Amino acid sequence: MKLDKQIISLSGVNFFYYASSAILLPYLPLYLQVKGYSASEIGLLMMIGPFISIFAQPFWGYVSDRFNSVKNIVFLLWVLSLLGSFGLFLTNGYGLTLGFILLLYFFLLPSVPLIDNLVVKSTAHRGMSYGSVRLWGSIGFSGVALVSGLLLDEFGGVASIPYFYWVLWIFPFLLLAFIKDEKGSGQRITLSAISVIFKNKSFLWFMLMILIISIPHRMNDALLGLYLNKLGASDAMVSWAWAIAACSEIPIFALINRYIHRYHELTILGIASVLYTLRWLLYTFISDPWVLIGLQVTHMFTFAVLWIVAVQYVVRLLPEQFGSTGQSILAMVFMGLAGIIGGAVGGWLSEQWGGASMYVFATVMSAIAAGMFFGTQAVMRGRS
Repeated sequence: MKLDKQIISLSGVNFFYYASSAILLPYLPLYLQVKGYSASEIGLLMMIGPFISIFAQPFWGYVSDRFNSVKNIVFLLWVLSLLGSFGLFLTNGYGLTLGFILLLYFFLLPSVPLIDNLVVKSTAHRGMSYGSVRLWGSIGFSGVALVSGLLLDEFGGVASIPYFYWVLWIFPFLLLAFIKDEKGSGQRITLSAISVIFKNKSFLWFMLMILIISIPHRMNDALLGLYLNKLGASDAMVSWAWAIAACSEIPIFALINRYIHRYHELTILGIASVLYTLRWLLYTFISDPWVLIGLQVTHMFTFAVLWIVAVQYVVRLLPEQFGSTGQSILAMVFMGLAGIIGGAVGGWLSEQWGGASMYVFATVMSAIAAGMFFGTQAVMRGRS
């Protein structure tokens, strides 16, 4: 099928958005350290993202559905988030840094589920898969993660990350100009109509299951780097761990749509949860940082499958006019609630009993999630 301007532009937006994330996620803590902040101060700053997304994701999702537009809302969010990044990188003082990180994440993170919703609609209208566009985000992230260390060494170290970040953001803005909103049912939702979502027991139960399986994943996102450092890994090795995980997503995003329709979404998520259980069990008993970095390739069978299937199942569970709101709530649960709980519990376990204890907890949580997904599917099959 011939690709059109919409798909090419959305693929490019995914590529450059996640490429910019490959600068912000691994290096922002190091940048803050260079500015003289303590580990505890940096920890608080890095928790702002998950915390603020709890409120920002559903709010901006509702605004997008209310005005039946993704493109205009995303443009507004990106402009405001870029202004927040200027404040973050160009000012000094802990209070100002805290305030500008809050603004950055309040406007930046909600754009992800909005773009996802537009990708789902655009690909569905063209008989394509969501993963065929989303894989470009993984390519962008992994590519920049692999070369960023060399580039930073060449151009002034961690202190130069603002310039790399801002240059990368030129391209999403340019590509957004070629994207059009995919109109849905045409119905404008009201605040009172949102109650439909919270009366949908299947959707709420699904969000609970997503929370259970996401907590250990987000814990690993937040603390794997510190755990690897304690095991003797260098900062470069930590960036390779991120790159391997992102690279591993690419074939799954490209190919899963050929097979996903053969099984119910809850069955696939149950299998992914079993694989998560095995993944974290291996992390529990292995202390060689090189082996752990290699095991990041299992990201392809766990997170990549989880995210694609969850995004598509939310589309099935909710009416079309609630698309952005539904994806935003999914992102709120995964990025926000799971991020805060995973980071807090994982940090406490690591301090009390060592890093391996985090993965004992992760193994148990993933096994519980597997039972919930398979059990829910069995109940649904029995009712039908």
